[in-house]
Amino acid sequence: MSTPDLAALAKAVKAQRLALFPSRLAAAKAAEISKDTWARVEDGLVVRDGTYAKMEPALQWAAGSCEAILRGENPTGAVPVEGGVPGAVKTTLRGEDLSEDVRETVQLAAIATTGLSADEIRALSDRVVQDLRKRGRI
Repeated sequence: MSTPDLAALAKAVKAQRLALFPSRLAAAKAAEISKDTWARVEDGLVVRDGTYAKMEPALQWAAGSCEAILRGENPTGAVPVEGGVPGAVKTTLRGEDLSEDVRETVQLAAIATTGLSADEIRALSDRVVQDLRKRGRI
């Protein structure tokens, strides 16, 4: 097994954080981790694997992007929409319209990939919309 590329991840995380947040503290709060833990990632130091999973949504990256960068890959999902993800489209939808789109997308994904009940899927969809609103994304 090769050595994780902590320097590449540090560089990618810092670049994306600077594009999205005014400070490490703001980014850390969005990811629900400490600013010291966020700093460790940006400094190229080892952190728990679960930390990356918390950071990815705050960075607007697909799940598993941090691990892929550590393996030396350059995952498309780790590129923000503003950076030109192939096929990505910026929307001018109102928040209410986008909220419904998000709910429907989450529900369809959950139906296709999980064994959740209908009530659990609705709760998951509502939580995603709530979290996106909290972060000011919709």
